[in-house]
Amino acid sequence: MVLAPAQPGRPKGALTQHRRINELRRHLEHHPTGLTLYDIAKWLEVSPRTVRRYITGVSKDPEDYTLEPVETRGGGPKRWRIRAGEIPRKIELRRTQAYALLAARRIFEPMKGSAVYEEINMAVGKLLSVARRPGRGPNAGVADARLEERFLYLPFAPKNYHEKMEEFDDLFQCVSDLKPLTLRYRSALRSEAQRSVDDKRSVDDKRSVDDKRSAEEKITIHPYAMVLHKDSIYCVGYHVERKEIRTLVLDRMRDTEIAHTEHFELPKNFSIDEYFQGELGVWRASEKQKVVIEFDAQGTDYVRMRRIHPSQRLVPIPGGGARLTMTVGNLTPVVSWVLEWGKRAKVIEPPELIERVKEELAGALSHYGRAKKR
Repeated sequence: MVLAPAQPGRPKGALTQHRRINELRRHLEHHPTGLTLYDIAKWLEVSPRTVRRYITGVSKDPEDYTLEPVETRGGGPKRWRIRAGEIPRKIELRRTQAYALLAARRIFEPMKGSAVYEEINMAVGKLLSVARRPGRGPNAGVADARLEERFLYLPFAPKNYHEKMEEFDDLFQCVSDLKPLTLRYRSALRSEAQRSVDDKRSVDDKRSVDDKRSAEEKITIHPYAMVLHKDSIYCVGYHVERKEIRTLVLDRMRDTEIAHTEHFELPKNFSIDEYFQGELGVWRASEKQKVVIEFDAQGTDYVRMRRIHPSQRLVPIPGGGARLTMTVGNLTPVVSWVLEWGKRAKVIEPPELIERVKEELAGALSHYGRAKKR
């Protein structure tokens, strides 16, 4: 049998390189006596030469398993296995602990189709086997019947990242392995003139696609962390070209490429909390701004039950309402958040926020105009 030479770059097929390496780990975990390169190559749909490269990569990672070759009787091909003592040990869980973890499983729905989601799904399967195990006592199987289906977190409006799974897998690998990532990124900022032109074009107009692509830039980042916020996936990392830490959203990434031979250092003082503004999202700015918003009685009932921002203070005002004060790093998410409240909220300060909210409201009203008299 003659094998075709391995092609450089990402192996072709439904699985990315990162996911194939995860599959390699999983197969070896389930075969403690070892597997031949040809067995693994068949499962992963790659050449034995590529499998050998994967094995070398796993073995060199100090935080991964140590793999060792095992001679077979009769001079057969070597088998590769995880060194004895390094195969993952079992974790004992009570049924109540399994139910608690299962309640949050749908929070990972936006990741569906990725290597990370597959690993989570495997863990969920093991949790379900624990949760559905017959209990003890007179109410066994009755009091908690199908509780895993009745105690759940339901995503707000999960995004469909089906076409972004390769980018997601590459991004996750770079975050976990501290490797640089090169990609094309589309900025959300466009001039008013450009927006006006785009609004006049049809959705199928090829020129709109060309303009969209022209707004992209090829960048290199050091991905420090990933954040799942309101079912959207963000990355906080160092923008090499701009020499600053930026927040990027997965939606605008494409053509990712991992620098497998390079490595970056995670800053010792890096903390994701500096970039997280509670319900207002993943934002950061060099200057802090004081924001004051007054809510009517109905809005206050909701605000009192939520931690909108870590710095928030809530003070009662006449009429049953409340005044919310907080210090934020960026006003952009605050504008959208205030608009969601409609007449239930009124911005008191800063003046910039007042003007931006007024501008958005005026723009919305302009779509409807004045009602014609009959």
